[in-house]
Amino acid sequence: MPISRPSASSALAIAMAVSAGAGLAQDSARQKVEVEGDAAMQRVEDAVTRMRQRGADAKSPILPQPPPETLRRRAFKDLRDRAAPQNIDARARAALAAGEARMAAQREAMAKRLRQSLGLGQADIEGVAKPVPYAPTNWVPVLFVSSSMPVPVLRAYAQQLERVRGVLAFRGMPGGMRKAGPMARLTSEILRLDPGCNGPACAMRDVQVIIDPLVFRQHGVARVPALAMIPGDPTEPYCEREESSPRARFLVYGDSALPGLVDAYRRLGGTAEVRDVQARLGAR
Repeated sequence: MPISRPSASSALAIAMAVSAGAGLAQDSARQKVEVEGDAAMQRVEDAVTRMRQRGADAKSPILPQPPPETLRRRAFKDLRDRAAPQNIDARARAALAAGEARMAAQREAMAKRLRQSLGLGQADIEGVAKPVPYAPTNWVPVLFVSSSMPVPVLRAYAQQLERVRGVLAFRGMPGGMRKAGPMARLTSEILRLDPGCNGPACAMRDVQVIIDPLVFRQHGVARVPALAMIPGDPTEPYCEREESSPRARFLVYGDSALPGLVDAYRRLGGTAEVRDVQARLGAR
């Protein structure tokens, strides 16, 4: 059966119909945009009008006026003339004494709990938990040591430092900072007068032992033993000191006894620092 083809006139009519439909659709969309655009512009104009009306109705803020000059002068005069309480000094001293007493009680309680938990005697824990009474001089001999050094060597240094009111300084504790037991036992072995004594009744040397990584870093200690003459009180807790705290002028390395280290420090130019130490070492 033959397929009939549309004539040219019918194709033209179809094209014109499509074009007319598209034109009507465009006109409808244009009219819709114009209507919505007019409405949007009207809303903007209304909003601007309302903002202007609110601005015209709003009152200007009133800034507070400064007080009169006479009132200011009288206020400052009252501040200058106000006398401090008469008993403020006594109250401050009483508060300091009460704080020290509370600190001593807390230190004793902590030492007791630490001793009980570790199973140590009273003498074993005193070297770490309870500081030895200490009276600092102008320069304090501080001997940098390590727990890896032989205990007999450390005991010999402790015996010499006791005569000059010196200090044994460790960078850290054996086994880490969370384990106080090994450090307590090592300190007890170093400070016992009788190495064969055991128990809480053992006599201990009057030597301060500190654990202070800051003082090692300040002086750049690369090996031990090393001697420094530090001004002030090196037993102050390192967490309460700053990097700029006083430090020694020289650092002496060597495995010799304390008198030899002190003499080497003197030869470097520290005569004034070691004068008192040499006098104590020379006294018998």
